Amino acid sequence: MQWQIVSLFPEMVRTVSAYGVVGRATERGLLSVNCVNPRDFTTDAHRTVDDRPYGGGPGMVMKYAPLAESIRTARALVPDDCPVVCLSPQGTVFDQAMAKRYATLPGLVLVAGRYEGIDERLIESHVDEEVSLGDFVLSGGEIAAMALVDAVARLLPGVLGDAESAQQDSFMEGLLDCPHYTRPEVVDGQPVPDVLLSGDHARIAAWRQKEALGRTYVRRPDLVEKLNLSDEQRKLLDEYLRERPGRD
Repeated sequence: MQWQIVSLFPEMVRTVSAYGVVGRATERGLLSVNCVNPRDFTTDAHRTVDDRPYGGGPGMVMKYAPLAESIRTARALVPDDCPVVCLSPQGTVFDQAMAKRYATLPGLVLVAGRYEGIDERLIESHVDEEVSLGDFVLSGGEIAAMALVDAVARLLPGVLGDAESAQQDSFMEGLLDCPHYTRPEVVDGQPVPDVLLSGDHARIAAWRQKEALGRTYVRRPDLVEKLNLSDEQRKLLDEYLRERPGRD
């Protein structure tokens, strides 16, 4: 999978390829992350990429021409039909379903904005999708772009050591993940749940499903509302709530 990231800070973005899951994917040749810098397409001595907003107001706006040429260059470096995605507070909120969709593509062009924003004409003429990490503001789109790369990379076949790791992540089935425990068996007087020590894989699977359902119902009820729960799932959720009256 080939990613081209349009950014004024390519050194910052390239670090995502040096560590962890994305680093392993890069080493194995499953993923490449490269950058195009809009400053390379400026024509003045100061390499200016921003200007004052029409209509007045604070801050500066990224100029059309350097960004447009950056995107054209990035598009030429990825396979055909790869979308151009702009990281923007105005975009659709990124979720696991979106990560799954992106993971099926041969590549992406990500545009990381800066300053007060990007000339709207650039968005209208060169951007296919706008994506947001959530209802908060970052200083630029680089961190958001790196988050997208990481979220999608772990879904690519052969990236994770255990393919089931991705399948059991939070949100993969529309639910938060269940609690996890490791050695020692007792920490500060708190034991590991007995079921996880039982060796009964069916009971363990049912417990994990119940915990995921219950945790999601308590912490993110909006996610549960989107699901069509089976009778077994409803039974497990009811059991979870009976076992924890008032605790959550």
